[in-house]
Amino acid sequence: MEGAREFLEAVRSHQLIKGHFRGLLHIMVGRKITREDGSPVCAGLTWRQLSELLKLMRWDREWISELGLQVDALPPRDRQRFWYSAIVGARIDGADAAAGADRLAVRVKSLGYIVSPPAGERGA
Repeated sequence: MEGAREFLEAVRSHQLIKGHFRGLLHIMVGRKITREDGSPVCAGLTWRQLSELLKLMRWDREWISELGLQVDALPPRDRQRFWYSAIVGARIDGADAAAGADRLAVRVKSLGYIVSPPAGERGA
């Protein structure tokens, strides 16, 4: 999970998230991330693993508004449940999330990361 943490930190520090948060969640759960040299970074996380990672990294709760969710409607005290609920509500399996992930994949290439296409398109 260290590779996933490193990727998330790079995306956050280079401010590539704005307008792509749903796509980022989609990538973290459903796509394979490698470095340009082919070394693996992340093969996909479960929702629970991702929510734990966002909690540990103290991810800014305000990104929730980009998902169309209300921060106040999510569990306020338990950060892992908060992020898990946000992931559930983000509809990361939808076409909007996949399109956002494709746009973000282009942007992270400049950081040396390669994001695979969605599972159904990998053979194409």
